[in-house]
Amino acid sequence: MRTIIHVNQHIIKSNQRYGKAEPVLTIKTYKDNRRASEVEILGPSKLIYSPDKPLSCGARVWVETEAEVIIK
Repeated sequence: MRTIIHVNQHIIKSNQRYGKAEPVLTIKTYKDNRRASEVEILGPSKLIYSPDKPLSCGARVWVETEAEVIIK
């Protein structure tokens, strides 16, 4: 199953502004979107920078993998 992981910059800014520590990583699969502060990728992955064709959420940098992802 393809998994996409990206850093949500809006949550980083909100955390700094309001002194919070909300998870900033978004982990997307065809089934769901989850948030985390740490993930472990158990296999090959690809880091992508695509400024001209961002993801629908607006992310321009993300990790794609078919490997198992452990959300911590």
